[in-house]
Amino acid sequence: MFRSLLFVVAGIVVTAFMSGCAVAFAYITPNENTIHKVAKIWAHMLLTLTNTKVDVIGRENILFGKPQIFMANHQSDFDILIVLSYIPGQFRWIVKKELFTIPLFGSAMRNAGYIEIDRQNRERAMMSIDKAAQKISEGKSVMSFPEGTRSKDGKIKPFKQGMFYLAIMSGVPIVPITIIGAEKIMQKRSLRIRPGKITMVIDKPVDVTGFSIENRHELIENVRNIIIRNFEQYTAAEKGFIQTFEKEIS
Repeated sequence: MFRSLLFVVAGIVVTAFMSGCAVAFAYITPNENTIHKVAKIWAHMLLTLTNTKVDVIGRENILFGKPQIFMANHQSDFDILIVLSYIPGQFRWIVKKELFTIPLFGSAMRNAGYIEIDRQNRERAMMSIDKAAQKISEGKSVMSFPEGTRSKDGKIKPFKQGMFYLAIMSGVPIVPITIIGAEKIMQKRSLRIRPGKITMVIDKPVDVTGFSIENRHELIENVRNIIIRNFEQYTAAEKGFIQTFEKEIS
């Protein structure tokens, strides 16, 4: 527990410092891309600090030079660090409004062009989708957790519909991302951090041109099933490896 406390304190210091840098950069060079690069450095520093190893599978499925909507499952605060650190290129977050109230950190996110979403207010939520559509029109990709919040039991929850409206309306492909093992590093509502390994699977882009608002539920299930399939496949593979290793050393 003492080690976790040290990690948390160090993480707060690093976060405050990098957030301050991001805010300062906004005055020196008001460029969202530069501030996003600062965020990537921040994420990588925290992963290194906590001795978190990440294995990335399917990096070739990213559409370089084209806008896309990344959708990932969400089980831990470390999910944010993982995608920031290991998804190359520029993208903008759609994140819950509460994060924007954090001193310095919230200002840094706003300066980076990240978009706040108020899920308690439908009208404001739709305005967030409109802002995301504007970012896509500028050639930026968008990152989201369609479950809306972190899973408590490790199971992948039903997906919110907002990002799928955005995908259909903009015609931008969806790139499903599956994160396996993040909840073992840091569980929801816990400050305890356990060093370990995380696997991130980037699947092939899902073309949305054959979908409309009327049949959006088919698209939602399609993307969710891809993420679930990869989660189950790589979780089973990891368990099988551990069991085989235990037999060999017994």
